Amino acid sequence: MGYNIAQKLIRSHLVSGEMIPGAEIGLKIDQTLTQDATGTMAYLEFEAMGVPRVKTELSVAYIDHNTLQNGFENADDHRFIQSVAKKRGLRYSRPGNGICHQVHLERFGKPGKTLIGSDSHTPTGGGIGMLAMGAGGMDVAVAMGGGTYYINMPKVLKVNLTGRLSPWVAAKDVILEVLRILSVKGGVGRIIEYGGEGVKTLTVPERATITNMGAELGATTSVFPSDENTLAFLTAQGRAEDWCELKADDDAEYEKIIDIDLSKLEPMAAMPHMPDKVKTVNEIGPIRIDQVCIGSCTNSSLMDMLKVAAILKGKTVHPDVSLSIAPGSKQVLNMLSLNGALADMIGAGARILESACGPCIGMGQSPNSKGVSLRTFNRNFEGRSGTADAGIYLVSPEVAAASAITGVLTDPRTLGDAPQVEMPQQFLINDNMIALPAEEKDADSVEIKYGPNIKPFPVSEALPESIAKKAILKVGDNITTDHIMPAGAKILPYRSNIPFLSNFCFRQCDENFAENCKRENGGIIIGGANYGQGSSREHAALVPLYLGIKAVVTKSFARIHAANLVNAGIIPFNFVNEADYDKIDAYDELELPNVRAAIANGENATMINKTKNETYELTYDLSARQREMILAGGLLNYTRENGKG
Repeated sequence: MGYNIAQKLIRSHLVSGEMIPGAEIGLKIDQTLTQDATGTMAYLEFEAMGVPRVKTELSVAYIDHNTLQNGFENADDHRFIQSVAKKRGLRYSRPGNGICHQVHLERFGKPGKTLIGSDSHTPTGGGIGMLAMGAGGMDVAVAMGGGTYYINMPKVLKVNLTGRLSPWVAAKDVILEVLRILSVKGGVGRIIEYGGEGVKTLTVPERATITNMGAELGATTSVFPSDENTLAFLTAQGRAEDWCELKADDDAEYEKIIDIDLSKLEPMAAMPHMPDKVKTVNEIGPIRIDQVCIGSCTNSSLMDMLKVAAILKGKTVHPDVSLSIAPGSKQVLNMLSLNGALADMIGAGARILESACGPCIGMGQSPNSKGVSLRTFNRNFEGRSGTADAGIYLVSPEVAAASAITGVLTDPRTLGDAPQVEMPQQFLINDNMIALPAEEKDADSVEIKYGPNIKPFPVSEALPESIAKKAILKVGDNITTDHIMPAGAKILPYRSNIPFLSNFCFRQCDENFAENCKRENGGIIIGGANYGQGSSREHAALVPLYLGIKAVVTKSFARIHAANLVNAGIIPFNFVNEADYDKIDAYDELELPNVRAAIANGENATMINKTKNETYELTYDLSARQREMILAGGLLNYTRENGKG
């Protein structure tokens, strides 16, 4: 039996374990990336490990999330990250250079390499043939120090693409169709591999759009072959030497195969408030809109922007619509300005934002109350835009631009001939906004600069023999990390200040959650299915740790968040009998007797509901290594005690 692409990538980087689905495997990591919303904490953790220089082939620190500087906090974080990068051997992508995933695809991504990043959309790199995965900041810190990255061996699902996209139908519509078929839980425990003759019709930027939103499936990652289209992209970026061919063997096997005929797809939209709530634009109808936002790591490539500019050229944005556009990188913005496309956007009435995440992470451009906003982003979780009652729709750049002109959700096929945009044979290469680190011989003279808002990460203690706490919060299915630890301009500046940040924890679910935790000295959280989906932000584990959360008991977890909980020393339990979830109410007195012995022996745990005089059996999906981490009180304690990664 031959190997598929995912198996080849894993096999070539396997450090420990066997490639048996569900078994823990350890991987060598070639590259890492961080962004500033998660980076400060990741580098505090790296500093705590005492490693003088990064040991990866390449590590890059990007500034793209917290670029709104309405106080000293964000600027201080940037200065801290820059000083760490200079001293410890990382490249530093300065504010304004662009969104981490867009820039990494352009300048650093290499087929056949492994990449982990402290951002859930790191799988964007799969569009260029990388094994690229989102991870918690602590996992990234360990990898930078030369440590192994551990995951459970995923199953591999193949999406077999045939045909060719029709005019006005975009790569965004491909991934929306996959989400419609599989749901936001459909990728859990899986790598999504794309193959078939239809792959040859998609450029690397189009592939990257698809792998980017694979994060919304809950997938470990998504990956495309590395072929002649990949070579063309790398050649245009002046990096032809980075190319290698990567394809599945003819007799490769897959857990499951889904067939999608690209020629049959239509323009689509994900409706509020979940990326898998997908219908065609025509099914939804011409609803009135208030705002359009074009950009994000999903749809901010040069090709996307050129299509938008062509649609807007000679037109005027509807008077009832606010249109903002954020090119994904300095490279894209420069090329738009030189070829006149930027002038076409501005002339139509678009508001041009800097090359950063911006409104996708809640940094500005919140829509009006009860407003309808079309966005080319990857997530439309309730309240993520900064307006709690807004209706956010996820669409392609073509749908977004057409609708900005008409003032209603519009099928762009009604506009006539689609613009013809070709990938350039040569991109504009100028890496002057990427700072190189100091030479190793000069590193001792570099001072790491801390600001007053940068606080130490919370201390985790070894697992006690037993735990007795109240059910401090009970939530339903598909709780996202935005629910647990919101983003936005008011909150993101405090990502390096866990004590202050804790005041916002779970505020969307229970505005008194933080106060309740402090009053009750922590507690146990009860959750439904797919708990912790969405962003990789480890703050969704570190802040509950600070607030005294000892365990989270759910029907099921999203992969990255479960790993982050373990890293923090919080036990991610699952109900053996999911019906037990319905028997527990908030503030029930719960007890986990002999929980340390159960974890140490790899046995199921017992949870007693003293309020209702009931007993529930709990299980967990932890490797022997992860159980040792829980016993030690988290990854940092485990690493200190054992000298392991």
